[in-house]
Amino acid sequence: MTSTHIDVSAVDLAALGAWMDAQGLPEGEITGMAPVLGGTQNVMVRFERGGRPYILRRPPLHARPKSNDVLRREARVLAALRDTPVAAPRLVAAQTEVQSELEPVFYLMEPVDGFNASMGLPEPHASDPAIRHRMALEAASALAVLGRVDPDVLPGFGRPEGFLERQVPRWLRELDSYGRLDGYPGPEIPGLRETAGWLDANRPAAFTPGIMHGDYHFANLLYAHDGPRVAAIVDWEMCTIGDPLLDLGWLLAVLPLSEAQIPGLASPREIVDCYAALSERDLSAIDWYAVMACFKLGIVLEGTYARAFAGKAPKDLGDALHATTLSLFERAGTIMRDSL
Repeated sequence: MTSTHIDVSAVDLAALGAWMDAQGLPEGEITGMAPVLGGTQNVMVRFERGGRPYILRRPPLHARPKSNDVLRREARVLAALRDTPVAAPRLVAAQTEVQSELEPVFYLMEPVDGFNASMGLPEPHASDPAIRHRMALEAASALAVLGRVDPDVLPGFGRPEGFLERQVPRWLRELDSYGRLDGYPGPEIPGLRETAGWLDANRPAAFTPGIMHGDYHFANLLYAHDGPRVAAIVDWEMCTIGDPLLDLGWLLAVLPLSEAQIPGLASPREIVDCYAALSERDLSAIDWYAVMACFKLGIVLEGTYARAFAGKAPKDLGDALHATTLSLFERAGTIMRDSL
């Protein structure tokens, strides 16, 4: 879960308590308030009231124009998944109707008993290679569970029609938009046009729409403390109705990057086989989804590199992410060659 370090005194405890009373939640004094650390995008605060723990999630104190819309979207997704087997944080209540966009949308969820592996491995994970190997398979299993949920639980959510056809043009437009940033020399990404052409030429003819997480990687998973089970999939702001196999491709695309935090993960073939055993989806074009994920993620990361030229992001961060973009396109090229 992403969050930002805040002064918890900025939370209006009286207003929060009154709102919780109106939701019929246990009454009492709000105690133990502390920020949940580990990111930069949204505020998360943990507290207790009436003998029950909560996590409050709201936009940053200096909110972006779409911050409230993002939180509304997340709350809607979590509400829809609450009665499914998906490993998602359990929504308690949400305040999505506000008098002004200057007033923050927020929601409460139950705390998850788990850890983020991208921030370090505890025991027994750190010293047990069998657990680390299984962590990738559990990530695939949790994703397969999501892919089986009827997308009708989110009516009118996303635009599944033409979803795959839109992907390459949409991300090339995103890349072109970086040219408006001062100083950016334009994309110097070997294989960019070849990858785009291959994706258009090899696009699957059809797919079964389903719920997509939209940013499925290990930093957005919380693992159980006692083993490799995924305790929760978090950060649902990119969720949509599209092709769930793109989530699987995303997991495969970031696998080499994830090995730095979790050495000894299962291989791409093992991950695909694990998903296939739990899903009725056609995985014959899984290479396309992995290449598409490399293409999309590489372009997303290039945006920070472009912003660094304009002084809107740290140069060292931009350089590091540009290097990751190049490695993702190299990986796409390898997958394309091996799929011939």
